[in-house]
Amino acid sequence: MKWKKLLALGMAAVMTAAFVTGCGGQKAADSGSGSGDKGKIIVGLDDNFPPMGFKDENNEITGFDVDLAKEASKRLGREVEFKAIDWSSKEAELKSGRVNVLWNGLDITEKRKENMLFSDPYMDNRQILFVKKGRTDITDEKSLAGKVVGTQSASTAEEYMDKTEFFKKDVKEVKKYSDFVTAFMDLENGRVDAVVGDEIVGRYYMSKHPDTIDAVDVAVGPVSEFGIAFAKDNTALRDDVQKVLNEMKADGTIAKISEKWLGKDITK
Repeated sequence: MKWKKLLALGMAAVMTAAFVTGCGGQKAADSGSGSGDKGKIIVGLDDNFPPMGFKDENNEITGFDVDLAKEASKRLGREVEFKAIDWSSKEAELKSGRVNVLWNGLDITEKRKENMLFSDPYMDNRQILFVKKGRTDITDEKSLAGKVVGTQSASTAEEYMDKTEFFKKDVKEVKKYSDFVTAFMDLENGRVDAVVGDEIVGRYYMSKHPDTIDAVDVAVGPVSEFGIAFAKDNTALRDDVQKVLNEMKADGTIAKISEKWLGKDITK
């Protein structure tokens, strides 16, 4: 039954080839995990957070953090891919290895430190005041007494104002908007006296409307810090990225990227 032996040998060869191919495919996927190797770095981000990371008119992902990540990856000699994720599931995306880095205006918190490894802080995330160009009577939080103040619903600024007695008792009215762009438009049109909002978002809007809005460079409420997050055990990639970020800070590259997107260098 020579043909049966040949058939058995042929089937064995096919199964062996399939097994090798399958193992090779798994190995290729693993090598792209970015866990300190020299493969592709997959950056997870919310692609609707200008100016940190968002889609432009050509549907291309761009922004401040995107430019930082591109330059850092270039200096590391590694390819970078930007992957839009559900930001509410960001920790799961990182832990599973579907992304290697969270790089998108992420606040460093003690709770997040329990599950993620962070870079050094690279930017303060402040809530500051924005006023109509040329206005000089609003200089700090207390000068908002008797004024109409705008902010975005469900924002850090709203959370702070909702729990602060000054904004409940002394401010004439707090108007809440679905987004900061609408709040800034009302500021330009004189419907509110000031906007309390995220400095980064506000400065980006100012860069597009330099003749209509001023920033009052005073923090309102607590100040947090942005950092880049990695899987808890991925110290190799964290250290590599931190090294090139330090170089980019020293040679002025980060300052130039900040000036491009925010109108001035507000990095740490």
